[in-house]
This record gives sequence, C-alpha cells and structure tokens, in this order.
Amino acid sequence: MKLIWLQAAGCGGCTQSLLAGEGRGGVLAQLAESGIELCFHPALSETSGSETLALLGAAIAGELPFDLLCIEGALLRGPNGSGRFQTLAGRPLIDVVRDLAQRALHVLAIGTCSAYGGIIAAGENRSEACGLQFDGDQEGGVLGIDFRSRSGLPVINVAGCPTHPGWVVDTLLALALDALAAGDLDAWRRPRFYTEQLVHHGCPRNEYYEFKASAQKPSDLGCLMENLGCKGTQAHADCNLRPWHGVGSCLRGGFACISCTEPGFEEPGHPFMETAKIAGIPTGLPVDMPKAWFVALAALSKSATPKRVRENSRSDHPLIALGVRKGGGK
Repeated sequence: MKLIWLQAAGCGGCTQSLLAGEGRGGVLAQLAESGIELCFHPALSETSGSETLALLGAAIAGELPFDLLCIEGALLRGPNGSGRFQTLAGRPLIDVVRDLAQRALHVLAIGTCSAYGGIIAAGENRSEACGLQFDGDQEGGVLGIDFRSRSGLPVINVAGCPTHPGWVVDTLLALALDALAAGDLDAWRRPRFYTEQLVHHGCPRNEYYEFKASAQKPSDLGCLMENLGCKGTQAHADCNLRPWHGVGSCLRGGFACISCTEPGFEEPGHPFMETAKIAGIPTGLPVDMPKAWFVALAALSKSATPKRVRENSRSDHPLIALGVRKGGGK
C-alpha cells in the first residue's frame, strides 16, 4: 500500500511521537516490512519543491495510485471559508486535501487537531480551524458529514495530542491487512482497540485513587483527580497499558491526564491542572459511575485509608515504607 502524509496547521508533534515508536529498525522499517510504502512525508521525504508538487499533482490526477492519506494538524478554513490562511504552492491546502481524499482508499486524521480541530481551534478560532470530518464535537469538518473514502469508511480519527506511535502503526497495519471495518470505530470514529480502555487503567497512582488519597500540589504522589484536574477516569486511551517508549505517560511523569483524545479537550472551562467542583464534588466523574455512588464510595474509602497511603499522598517521596508481612501471603 502507498502512503501520502501531509502536515496542516499544528506543531508536528504527532510525527515526533511516531518517530519514537518501538519496533525493530524503527517505525519506517516496520511499515516497509508490512508492505506500506511511504510515498511522501514533508518532514521525512527527500522529495521537495517541484518534485513534491509533481508527485501530489499526479496523485490528484489519478496517475499515481495510492491507498493511505494521513493528515496531521488542523485544517484552516479562514479567512471567510477561503482556506487562504494556509496554502500549498498558492493553492488553499484544504482544497488539496479534498482532492487527495477523493482518490484515497483510506483517510486518516493523525492526532486530535486533524480529527476535531484540537488546540488550533481553541479560543476565538479566527483561523476557522477544524478537523477532517469533525468541527469540535459536531460532524462536518472540511470533508463533510457524508464523506466516505474509496473503501466506504469515514475518516479514521487516530486522536491524541500527540497521538501514540502504536496507535498510528496498529491502525495502518490493520488497514494493510483489511482488518479494520466501520464496526471497529467508536462514536468519535477512533479505533476501538485503544479507546475501549481508560487512561485510568494501569495508572501508577491507582492505590491512591482507591482510597481517595489525593495530592494537594503538583509534586505530591497522591491521586490527581480530586484536586489537580486529572481526567484519567474519563479519558478513552490505553496510555498506561502501553506507555510511550515502553515507560512513559503523562501520569507516570507526574502530570494530570487532560483527556487529549477527546473532542473539545482544549477548552475544559477551567485550568488544566485544577479540578472543577460543585459543592466540593468533582463535576467530571468516572465513566459509568452515578454521582451518588461516587460520593458514597469516596466517603467509605477515605474512612479506611491506611496511614501510609494518606501520608505518602501528600509528599513528593514516600514517607512511610510499605509493610512486610512475616510468613508470606496467606
């Protein structure tokens, strides 16, 4: 399969993340071994200038058949819907993307910006940034609600800010094997293999969460949900089950999950590192948990918190060591 990758408005972080992917010989070698040929990537290909324009022109004209179109970054429709805020050789990039999308067997939005608009669409959004097939949480975007690629699938949103290299690679390999169907996408058109888990799953702070032993400041070891803005119990991703580079994630680095795989994450309505509350109760509760249940369980958990967990949660290092039971487990 032949792959064309374009970068629209964004930081290029998804490409940086992809290059750090695990696997023998790196991500590019892994794709090549799976029969995926990278025809063009603006940061990785030697092709540039007139050669690039000729390649893209041939792809649009149907003279260069290709299968996979990956778009990284938000699409700029401004000013006034003209798309002139971002051009490619004098032509609005959104028009180039639309033409290429009509030729592609599969179209992928790489990262939350190209999926829903992301950080680029925050604030007043004077650039009129949006995603390929979503504008925030509303269907539409640059390609429109009815768009389907030649395979019959809508845009596949490999959301994340940045997206995990494993999510990108696994999606591409599934497509190469013809093993990804519409039923394998969730309500936001993300591959379910990584969104049917929560960031909370595998979180290294789970013991503190269980006892509602909460951090009071950013350096504390405790759970970040109650006070410091963590949305890991709501965010759909397997970040703590398959960490970046095999070891890292936001929570493992001491930062709260900001739910970057979800549309609208860029404007939570409060500072990222603060938890919104009403009457002392977080407004963002764990997925599938009624408010009354959460309040009851939280009260019960706090009443049973071991001293070790409570004291350690408010420190940047363990103050009380884990006890050792003589005679082993029963």
